[in-house]
Amino acid sequence: MPKSGSPGPLYKKVKSFVLDRIHSGEWRPGDRVLSENELVRELGVSRMTVNRGLRELTDEGYLERIAGVGTFIAQSRSQGHPLEVLNIADEIHSRGNTHRARLIYALEEPVSPDRAVALGVVPGTSVFHSLIVHYENDRPIQLEDRYVNPAAAPDYLSVDFERITPSEYLLEVAPLKKVEHMVRAVMPTDEVRRHLEMPRDEPCLLLVRRTWSPASTTKAAVASTARLYYPATRFQLGAPFSVRTGDS
Repeated sequence: MPKSGSPGPLYKKVKSFVLDRIHSGEWRPGDRVLSENELVRELGVSRMTVNRGLRELTDEGYLERIAGVGTFIAQSRSQGHPLEVLNIADEIHSRGNTHRARLIYALEEPVSPDRAVALGVVPGTSVFHSLIVHYENDRPIQLEDRYVNPAAAPDYLSVDFERITPSEYLLEVAPLKKVEHMVRAVMPTDEVRRHLEMPRDEPCLLLVRRTWSPASTTKAAVASTARLYYPATRFQLGAPFSVRTGDS
């Protein structure tokens, strides 16, 4: 227990030191915090005390600790709906933030066997492939790796995807008939990590989306497949739902 007249447990001194700098704006999201040794010297407390203070701030969501890299001020996490097909630009604008997109490429290429199965076409068929980074307030929040069936959107490659998102365009030219979503955690490739500006040990949330659009036949045709990568420390998926009386 602290001695009479002391301000409280010393680990709270560590927490107050960090929180004061966060709330004042001196330390901003993404900034690196002083190392444990630096905090020991700065505050005159033990390393065990510093470690507890930082651990509690991490548990409370103020900090992110990356093994072998350091401790950083946590980024606020954007949130998306896991069951709806939403235009990411609209999602970002609804939070009062600014969206911009950077087109890496948009081209026509023969589809690989696994992509052919997902798109419902013959392997080797020419399809459209685009890779786009979406930013929220100039932070990369999503890497969109999309394949499009030309039968559903023949003018896809003529679209300016730094002005209009693929989702917005496809919802207009290929109205949805059916949607399939799968979400999982993955470790990103070097390419994904580079485009999303992620540290080496950070995982991704991967949303795999497949959409169907009405076709001239009695069945709907697959319009596109997309792999949407999100940095796990900057994004979360969530949705409200109702519970009927009597449900547990």
